[in-house]
Amino acid sequence: SVMPTNLYGPNDNFDLEKSHVLPALIRKIHLGKCLQENKWDDIRKDLSKRPIEGIDGSAEKKEILSILEKYGIICSAEGCDSCAEGSCSDKVIVEIWGSGQPMREFLWSEEMAAACVFVMENVDFKDVADPSAKEVRNTHINIGTGKEISIKNLAKLIKREVGFEGELFFNALKPDGTMRKLTDPSKLHQLGWHHEIEIEEGVKRMYEWYKS
Repeated sequence: SVMPTNLYGPNDNFDLEKSHVLPALIRKIHLGKCLQENKWDDIRKDLSKRPIEGIDGSAEKKEILSILEKYGIICSAEGCDSCAEGSCSDKVIVEIWGSGQPMREFLWSEEMAAACVFVMENVDFKDVADPSAKEVRNTHINIGTGKEISIKNLAKLIKREVGFEGELFFNALKPDGTMRKLTDPSKLHQLGWHHEIEIEEGVKRMYEWYKS
């Protein structure tokens, strides 16, 4: 059997109610950029493709601003109505839950598929089981990169890729979750498979796919 790490890639879930951290950050920071640059056509296009709690691109601007704020995409000027009027700049923040310190490992989903094919074609039970052991244990194969990045650095990486000029606000009053989730893929490496797509390239591909 195989055990994957956190996956991301084409056809990921960008629903802000249910998505995992990486696609959620890409979408939130993309929408933050659109709001900051007053690109309401792009905001409406995004919401028409992926409505948030039933709010789609046909909604009134104030409704859209309200749902964006609920999910941490905020005009930071208190009582500001200019966003709804299409004139707000340099006042947008994207809120991210937690301190940003937790570390996470990410693997491009298509590489997960490639690793599974590699295992099926090249690995036998004798390659993972200890013949001298009295019982069969720990024969699973971890599939991952063995590399981790903090949520804070991931958000900064996405911010650069998206071109967002606003603020990232890490709300330390919200939960961090598990501080580390790192696999040990050394067994898979010994069997001859290694990942190729690093997180920087993966984020670039992911954002291009998201915009397409």
